[in-house]
Amino acid sequence: MPGELKSNSRLSQAHVEADYDSNTRITGLEELGAGISGQSCLVVLHSPVHSDLGRRHALDREITTIGRGRDNDIVLPSDCVSRRHVRLERRGDAIYVVDLASTNGTFINDERKPVRERRLARGDRLKVGDTIFKHLTGADVELQYHDIIFRMAVTDGLTNLANRKQLDAILGEEIPRAHRYGRELSLVMIDIDHFKTINDTYGHLTGDYVLSGLAAMLQKRLRPNDKLGRYGGEEFCAILPETSAQSAVIIAEDLRALVESHAFVSDDKRIKVTISLGVGALQPAMQSSDLYRSADQMLYQAKRTGRNRVCV
Repeated sequence: MPGELKSNSRLSQAHVEADYDSNTRITGLEELGAGISGQSCLVVLHSPVHSDLGRRHALDREITTIGRGRDNDIVLPSDCVSRRHVRLERRGDAIYVVDLASTNGTFINDERKPVRERRLARGDRLKVGDTIFKHLTGADVELQYHDIIFRMAVTDGLTNLANRKQLDAILGEEIPRAHRYGRELSLVMIDIDHFKTINDTYGHLTGDYVLSGLAAMLQKRLRPNDKLGRYGGEEFCAILPETSAQSAVIIAEDLRALVESHAFVSDDKRIKVTISLGVGALQPAMQSSDLYRSADQMLYQAKRTGRNRVCV
C-alpha cells in the first residue's frame, strides 16, 4: 500500500510537471511569425532574463494567470512578483486585467497608480513586477509582432530610449559626417549616483521607476537633433551633433541641476537623485571608441571627485 501511494504520488507529480510545461510554453525569436494569427497575445518588452525578450504569450484561454507560482499560465520567477499576481479574463472580444491583491501591484502604461480591474486596450503595456508586456490584438497581429521585434533591436524596453546598439549606429553615422564637413560633435556620459543604494533601499521596482522617469526628464531637456540612449544599467549617453565642448558643458550642467532639483515620488516616498556627467568632444582622427573613452574618462573623474558634477 505505501508503495502504491508513492507510485501514485510520483504519477501525480509527473502530471503536475507535464501540466506546468504545457501551460507555460512560449514562443521565442526563432519561431518568429510561426503560427501567429489575429489572436490576442502579450509580447515581452522588458525582462530581467534577457532571453525572454520578444517572447510571445498567446491569450487563447478564457482566463490566463500570471505569477511567480509554477501553477500559473505565465510564470515569472522573480521576487517582485506575487505567487498569484494577476489574471487576464476574456469577456467577449475584450481582455480584462484583474489584479489578484498582489504585493507590488499591476500597472498599465506609464500610470503610477496600480489597477484593480481594467480593460486592456490594443497596444497597452502591462507591467507585472520587473517584466513589461505589450498587448497585441486585431487582424494584423503578425505585422505588429514583426514591428515590435524590429524596434526591440534598437530600443531599450524600460526607458523607450535608443539602446547601446542604436547609439553605436548613430555615432557611426555622425562621426564621419562631422569629419567630412568640419562640424563639431560632443558626447555626454551620464551616470546615476549611488543607484545601487536606491535599489537596496526601495527595491528594484522603484529603481526601474527612477530610471524611466529620469530618461523622460533628460529627453525633454535635450534638443530635437540630440540623441539620448541607455548605455547600460544606470548609465545614459547623449550624442550632441554640431555642439562644441563648451556648449555641451552648459547642456550637461542644465541636466545635472534639473535632476538635483527634482524628487521622484514612489509609494509616498520622496527620492532625491543626483547624476554625474562626463563630456567628450570629437577631435581629428577620433573614432566612436575614442569618443566614448574620452567622455567615459571624464565621467569617472566626476565620480571620483565627489559626484553630482560635470567634468570635461
